[in-house]
Amino acid sequence: MRRAVGDLSEAELLERILERVPAASEGVLVGVGDDAAVLAGGPDLVVTTDTMVLGQDWLDAWSSPWEVGAKLVTQNLGDVAAMGARCTAMVLTLTVDPELDVVWVEELARGVGDRAREGGFSIAGGDLSSAPVGVRMVSVTALGALTGPPVLRSGARPGDVVAVSGHLGRAATGLELLQEGVLEAPVGVRESAECLAHQRAPEIDAEAGPLAAAAGATAMLDLSDGLGRDGGRLATASDVVLELQREELADDLAFCAAAVGVERADRAVLTGGEEHTLLATFPDESRVPGGWRVIGRCRERAAEEPPGVLVDGQPVSGGWDHFRAG
Repeated sequence: MRRAVGDLSEAELLERILERVPAASEGVLVGVGDDAAVLAGGPDLVVTTDTMVLGQDWLDAWSSPWEVGAKLVTQNLGDVAAMGARCTAMVLTLTVDPELDVVWVEELARGVGDRAREGGFSIAGGDLSSAPVGVRMVSVTALGALTGPPVLRSGARPGDVVAVSGHLGRAATGLELLQEGVLEAPVGVRESAECLAHQRAPEIDAEAGPLAAAAGATAMLDLSDGLGRDGGRLATASDVVLELQREELADDLAFCAAAVGVERADRAVLTGGEEHTLLATFPDESRVPGGWRVIGRCRERAAEEPPGVLVDGQPVSGGWDHFRAG
């Protein structure tokens, strides 16, 4: 029988959430149950937060509650990893319409919990709140520990190589398919299936960031808003130009083109967001760790030339923006 969130007390709803998430991990001295969590002291702390809103960041017709929870965790893991840190704990905030089916909340918590267990950290607390009819918002704040100096966006220097920790364009390609009404990939089209899966519940290698930091990465960030936009942020912070080669992106372009065609694949790879691959710069190719691949090089910008991203000499701009299209 269907039960709405409003049929339960706050304590009963919280109990259902906590049954589905890990409540303890190394470094968490006091978890859920008191007014605030207590974390062990020691390494410098990294803090980041992300929010997802129904209708803006996901649609129920496109994404299951498990996928929403898993995606929310991944977004935060990417930001922690981009600083060279490892996640130690997260806190979860849930704001929902009391008429919402409790099963949706349980499945969201399961998605959060599954990804937290995979990453070896706990959900140390959070907050529950009611909302007007139809409103649903979930938010996570992530805490991470550094074992060395943080890797900032501002450290790239002329001559550094530019590298990425994974693929590009798949999340944006998946979004293109969903916007076309393609909810399931055609039988046998592996590329479409993987792009849809990566848009709904992206996966990242959270160890790629600490590995890059240990290898001497000079600058790093999470590609959440696209190669052009985020690469431009790193270039601006470091006052350099990122010169990328299209041939180094050929596999990404071909993979996405198999799902949506060449023109849209080009846009997805160069400006598509929500990928959560890491972009970093290193002093030379010998310092690039396993699992990363070089896609270009940093150079000094010419007089009157703005910092930015070039692909085969052509400027790349655009990407995801929460308040403006394009």
